[in-house]
Amino acid sequence: MTLVAAVDIGGTKCAVSLAIVEKDNVVFLDKISFSTPSGPEMAIGEICSSLDTMFMRYPDRTPEAIGISCGGPLNSQAGLILSPPNLPGWDHVDVVSPLHVRYGVPVGLQNDANACALAEWRFGAGKGCRHMIFLTFGTGMGAGLILNGQLYVGKNDMAGEVGHVRLDADGPWGYGKAGSFEGFCSGGGIAKLARKMSLQAIQEGKPPSYCQTMNDLSSLTAETVGKAAEAGDSMAIDVYETVGRRLGQGIAMLIDVLNPEKIVIGSIYGRQHKLLEPLVMATLRQEALSFSLDVCEIVPAGLGEQVGDYAGVSVAMEMLRGQA
Repeated sequence: MTLVAAVDIGGTKCAVSLAIVEKDNVVFLDKISFSTPSGPEMAIGEICSSLDTMFMRYPDRTPEAIGISCGGPLNSQAGLILSPPNLPGWDHVDVVSPLHVRYGVPVGLQNDANACALAEWRFGAGKGCRHMIFLTFGTGMGAGLILNGQLYVGKNDMAGEVGHVRLDADGPWGYGKAGSFEGFCSGGGIAKLARKMSLQAIQEGKPPSYCQTMNDLSSLTAETVGKAAEAGDSMAIDVYETVGRRLGQGIAMLIDVLNPEKIVIGSIYGRQHKLLEPLVMATLRQEALSFSLDVCEIVPAGLGEQVGDYAGVSVAMEMLRGQA
């Protein structure tokens, strides 16, 4: 059994967890969540305070490693967070050294897509794979790559930025580009697409059920549109049909280039699996190489809302694995 601590740093919320890992089983002993403080020094102080509290609750147990999951860009080797868009003021912040000096154990840092990929590979839907891709498909669209049984991060931790790839010359903006993978396939992108289609429908006097007036446009979310699609709203279904086809287009590219055995997709794909899966598979049969598609399984993520906790645990375990 291995005791590790996990830290999940988000733009609005942070969480610190303590867990026991035995093979592919994780038991969470404790968790403390708090709103992300306004600056990195305060945040690191709050993280340490939370860790201290948990360690005092289990004085007979000593953690063997600490894993940190955080949005990128970052330098995982140097332990630096490099100005993530959701963490203003976090410019070249060293989050690893303060924890390593304070607790005297290995501390690892990975961007959230990579950390979640490790989590799904070790404990979730990707268990047993040697070649797996994890797609976030939540607030944004990013990827974590497990290739030949190893996390692949590239030269400077920028591998897997699939959301930046342009799928069409026109379309919702995401990751700085119109028509990007993230523009079509993310929570924000779905909302933008729905607003555009709803605006036109309202102007034509045919408003959708989920957006009756101009005043409703600003409050549209992917969740709102998804619930409307589940209830049978034709325009909401049209929105998700576009998203499903674009998701299939992006996945086809990944299948052709990387030849994975499994693609695990998080968040929105799991919630709208029934609606999206047929569209994705129909597109893949048209776009992907059949020999590669035949050996690749596309599945929803297995860890659900706890993936952020498992992510930090997985980064900690990866640190220990690297020292073995």
